[in-house]
Order: sequence, then C-alpha cells, then structure tokens
Amino acid sequence: MIADCTALILAGGESRRMGQDKARVLLGEQTLLQRVSAIVQPLFAEVIVSVRQPRADCNFPQVSDDPAHAGPLAGLAAGLARSKTPWLFVVACDMPFVTRQLIENIDKFREGVDAVVPVVQGYPQPMAAFYATRCLGALREILDGSGRHSLRELLDRLNVRYVNEADLQETDLRSFFDLDTPEDLALAENTTDLRTGKPLTVESTEISAPAAASPCA
Repeated sequence: MIADCTALILAGGESRRMGQDKARVLLGEQTLLQRVSAIVQPLFAEVIVSVRQPRADCNFPQVSDDPAHAGPLAGLAAGLARSKTPWLFVVACDMPFVTRQLIENIDKFREGVDAVVPVVQGYPQPMAAFYATRCLGALREILDGSGRHSLRELLDRLNVRYVNEADLQETDLRSFFDLDTPEDLALAENTTDLRTGKPLTVESTEISAPAAASPCA
C-alpha cells in the first residue's frame, strides 16, 4: 500500500462524445467507475471520487467541483483540497485498464518533485499521474486567472518528473487507453478478457493528444 497517498478518481465530466454518463457505462459486468475503483482501492488508504453532482451509486467519499470552474483542473483542485495525505494519485474514470503495476512503477519517481507524469507516444498522460498536495496553490492561481485553464499550464508551473516509455513496462501501455466514444467501448469489449482486464490481442493501443487531455469529456 502507498500510505502517503490518496487516490482520486475523476468522474465529473460531461461525457459528450460517449452520449451517456461514462462513470455508469458497463464494461462487462462492472461500470467504468467500479473497474477503476477496484484497481486503486487495494493500493491506497483512501479513495475519493470527484463529481459535478453527488452520486447515489458511489460508496466512496465524494468531492464536488467548484461550480465556478469546470473540467479536470476543477476536479483535481477539489481532490487536492480534500486530501489528508501529502500526495494524490489521479486517474480518470474512463481509464479502466490502468494497472497496479503502472501505479507502483511510477510511484518510485516521486522524490524531490511536485508531480510524476507518464509520457506515452510523445504525449504526457496527466490523468494517470501523481501530484503533491502542495500543487494546490499553483492550480488555484490558474483557475482564478484569465489565462489558459489547462493541465498543460499546470504542468508548466510545476517541477515534474516525466516518465518516458523507456522507464515503463510494456504491459503498462494499455493503461492509457481511455474510452471516449461508443466505438472505443466496442473496441475494448472486443479485445479484452473482461474477467481479467487483459488484452485478447497483442496489438498496441494508439494514444492521442485529445484522449490524454480530456478525461470523461
């Protein structure tokens, strides 16, 4: 267990491209939120869920986004403010293949930095990453300012340890396949052993910049 870290699952997006609430989308016999929570719960002392509105179907502590703001930055800010630990591991609810191995692998790079962010196919993956709670001040400055309200802007202000593919295990790469559309869901259903979460094929998943930047959107 990673004792000095809380897990935050982002489940407050509008799910426009999926056409329905992605947290409640079924993959096999579990919702996406259930799948992600089952992965992170054994690793962290506490799991919290970031929401726009309280969810009656969620048994974990919930934090609501500031209504003045929207998007993943608002969810991250709410989670950092709520965390009782010095670190937060953030994962989007639409990333049901994130692995324990990936989390434990990038955890070891936290010393001396503000955040640990994997980079896959040249794209940072800020929605499967570690953030120190001391990042909250910089995040609030961005939200309250008139500039870009983006994760890229936040990362530019932090001391970030980027973990490149050379430092990741090959089996980690599927962790970054997020389900944005019904087509993504169909692909996941057709290429995954839904009992184990492991791929039925050895084909690699292409990671795109929009997928990395807009969880649960």
